[in-house]
Amino acid sequence: MRAACLKLPETSERPSHGRPAFFIRNKKCFVMFLDDHHGDGRLAIWCAAPDGVQADLVETEPERFFRPPYVGHLGWLGIQLPGIEDAELHAICQEAFTTVAPRSVLKIWRSQPAD
Repeated sequence: MRAACLKLPETSERPSHGRPAFFIRNKKCFVMFLDDHHGDGRLAIWCAAPDGVQADLVETEPERFFRPPYVGHLGWLGIQLPGIEDAELHAICQEAFTTVAPRSVLKIWRSQPAD
């Protein structure tokens, strides 16, 4: 997750609420890592998601996806990490990034060569 987030332009990592979180221009959070948050028993990430994605995924795959507390009402998505493939995790981090990144940062990202 760290590699996926930090390869995106103008991103950084810092603790937020005691856990690693990833920010664009040190302001906008797009992904947070949580381990047993308030005893929920989950190893998960919470991430920004496009409109409607949270409801769709929580309904179709509730064993993998959930509505996280605090940010769920904003459309953020909770994702259980056990069993997730690296390629899917990278895609999720990129989608979270594009959901909240300012247009100027997206322009930089789109101009970079693909990996």
